Amino acid sequence: MKNTIFHIIKYLYYFSITVLLIIYLFPGSLIGYFLYGDLGKQPILISNPIGTSINHCIYFIWLTSLAIIISNKFKVIFANTYLIFLLSILLEISHLFIPNRAFEYYDLLANIAGVLVAIIFFKLLK
Repeated sequence: MKNTIFHIIKYLYYFSITVLLIIYLFPGSLIGYFLYGDLGKQPILISNPIGTSINHCIYFIWLTSLAIIISNKFKVIFANTYLIFLLSILLEISHLFIPNRAFEYYDLLANIAGVLVAIIFFKLLK
């Protein structure tokens, strides 16, 4: 049973990486399109002074947490926290080149903060 749970978490991680790549590399906001019918509008999960950057932080906390959980059970190169950290930077930089997307320092900082928060949280648990 415990092994099955880890396999489910592993597949959830791969699904989350796929969703992240699709959302980041699509020229426009897919979530904004599905929720508001507008490719230019970003949803705000939590009202805050930094706007939609909180979405980035939450997603990277989620993704890094999954990576840490499965990397403790499986030897999977794609679940390396250094890779997630690098991905968080490269994906935001890719917005410099993708039409209808904008590079934002707050988003970049939120991505990095999400990765670091998850790493620190799991280090404190040990």
